[in-house]
Amino acid sequence: MDADVAAGHLVVRASGAAAALMAIEGRSRPDPPQLQILLRASVPRLPEQGIALSFGECSVRVRGGVVLIAVATGKLSVGFTELKPLLFQPVPLERGLQALVASSVAHLIGVPALDPHGARAYVLGLAELVLRSALRTELDRADALATRRRAAVEYIRSHLADPGLSADRIAEALFISRRRLYQLFDDGEGVSGRIRAMRLERAKELLGDPVLGARGIGEISRQCGFANAAHFSRTFRKVVGEAPSDYRERVLG
Repeated sequence: MDADVAAGHLVVRASGAAAALMAIEGRSRPDPPQLQILLRASVPRLPEQGIALSFGECSVRVRGGVVLIAVATGKLSVGFTELKPLLFQPVPLERGLQALVASSVAHLIGVPALDPHGARAYVLGLAELVLRSALRTELDRADALATRRRAAVEYIRSHLADPGLSADRIAEALFISRRRLYQLFDDGEGVSGRIRAMRLERAKELLGDPVLGARGIGEISRQCGFANAAHFSRTFRKVVGEAPSDYRERVLG
């Protein structure tokens, strides 16, 4: 059982060696035989040592305040491909759904003799409810992030010539916090890295335009928002591997 499952979140993970390799390598592999749902919940009537209930392909374990529901992947009506966005990461869980899981598990504990077939369907239905709700939440969140990211990129593109363009300016223009903005660009490049990359792409476009062949390097650097031509040349050479003038000569032939 994982003690580091954050309150108010759930973690969906696939079991088995193939699933572990998929998480480590990020490569596509055959669907794992079982999915596990972990979340924190205060389960009434829980024995101090926890519980472990098994109903065929479905099982429920509770220990240390963490509920683990395991179900056979093939029994779910939601395909594994659709569930991949949930895997191995904390997903927000609504408080009402968290309470529902706690209550449902408590009902399983409270009945002394359960029909295993009926209990299996009960646990599978509970897992379906949790997974579908979490998937909808995650997809909505991802869509909102993508929309905000597109807006941020468009703002950057429209203000590349402004040397004062910064994370604070972008966040203020989009009415979001600086922290939220950095979450939109958590791909390792960061906000400043994305600004620099877009400025260099704009510079390459201008340098490669035969109509602008007579335009000076200093003017192009200003159009791309660099403080001065020397800084532009150093950055361009470091990233592209050649000086702006050499790049222009090579591209224009």
